Amino acid sequence: MNWIALTNNQQLEAIKANVENEYIAIFKHSTHCGISRMVLKNFEREFDIPESEITMYFLDLLKFREISNNIAGDFDVLHQSPQLLLLKNGKVIFTASHGDISVESLKFQLGK
Repeated sequence: MNWIALTNNQQLEAIKANVENEYIAIFKHSTHCGISRMVLKNFEREFDIPESEITMYFLDLLKFREISNNIAGDFDVLHQSPQLLLLKNGKVIFTASHGDISVESLKFQLGK
């Protein structure tokens, strides 16, 4: 998988400003959580969506907690970990956390 590391608030501002009808996903991951690690591993193993259809961001929320807090506030979503957010036109259209995170659920949201 070709993750884009989400490491600064300028990236988050660009994600929020995206109104080009593109799909963007943010995977929030806690590097110290066994559940988060398992969900991430399964997600990466199953992931088969072409890069041309979705841009995938990865947030290490322990290193970048401020960005995680900004995501919760800016998009009005409850912080969870692990958590997957799908955005289109700068707005969250789908969220999943813990065992509900799957490539299949993401594909469903993409109409696949």
